[in-house]
Amino acid sequence: MDYVNLGGTGLRVSRLALGTMMFGAWGNQDHDACVEMVHAALDAGVNFIDTADVYAFGETEEILGRALKGRRDSVVLATKFGEQMNHDEPLSRGASRRWITRAVEGSLRRLGTDHIDLYQLHRPDPGTDLDETLGALTDLIRQGKVRAIGSSAFTAEQLTEGQWTAERRGRERFTVEQLAYSAFARHAEAGTLPVCQRYDLGVMVYSPLNGGWLTGKYRAGAAAPADSRAVRNAEHFDHAQEAVRDRKYALVEEIATLAADTGHTMIELAIGFVLAHPAVSSAIIGPRTMEQLTAQLGAAEVRLGPEVMDRLDALVAPGTDVNPADCPYAPPALADPALRRRDHARGVGQG
Repeated sequence: MDYVNLGGTGLRVSRLALGTMMFGAWGNQDHDACVEMVHAALDAGVNFIDTADVYAFGETEEILGRALKGRRDSVVLATKFGEQMNHDEPLSRGASRRWITRAVEGSLRRLGTDHIDLYQLHRPDPGTDLDETLGALTDLIRQGKVRAIGSSAFTAEQLTEGQWTAERRGRERFTVEQLAYSAFARHAEAGTLPVCQRYDLGVMVYSPLNGGWLTGKYRAGAAAPADSRAVRNAEHFDHAQEAVRDRKYALVEEIATLAADTGHTMIELAIGFVLAHPAVSSAIIGPRTMEQLTAQLGAAEVRLGPEVMDRLDALVAPGTDVNPADCPYAPPALADPALRRRDHARGVGQG
């Protein structure tokens, strides 16, 4: 396992990070099996683990806390806040000081630790002044509860605003960005990844396998595996979108051919692709089973040459997404017409 500096944090992390979203009610409900996966990843050299308070609404953090007993000091532990934790409590979300100070205590308790190495805002919160968010996070660093802070799914503009706000207001700055990136979802190449390089931000990549598409499990003319995400969470999976589905089916066959030509598995190609970008620190693998974990761990050592990267570029153009929905954050104004039209409520709209 190779290790790199996580941006300017001073933390040295493995090139693969263990993602835990599938631990608990959202995936593998066998807690003992999840603990075994954590231990297997650590034994293989992974020292970077990513989770979030919202994963199974706290259950995942509890599983991870159990798994890390006796091994906490050898791990760079990252968790996230900001998503709705209790649907009966409107205030149990966001990036306000009020919620951050509550959320961090919950995560610390569930994880069974006295500090979090990397604490990240799960998604942008346009309803909260970024200075308030950075102010609260700065206090957590000074209290010793958090070592470094980061963002997730920020646009290039939002990342830049965060850096400027920290500099001008004397706040701790975001030093890590977590973003979606894969050979099928390349929007980050156009702006976000270059901005991360400009500000020396560490980059954690999630969904490097594009929801399982780049493993080869979904093929034209074949039913999706019964335990796959396409079946378990069909309403949120692009398997149901015909045009996207058909293009991905065709691309999967091209990538399968490329894998055979180069002696790699499709998983190795997918993870090797994202790790090849000079801005990327670590790729998050999110196994649900030990078999999936084992298949992904070997990809850390893959180095793709220019010819392979050129062939991948020819399949999906740099900076583009096969499925536009693979971009995880859309500004609110794109969804709400009232935010795009002056005096929309009065039917004026002129000016």
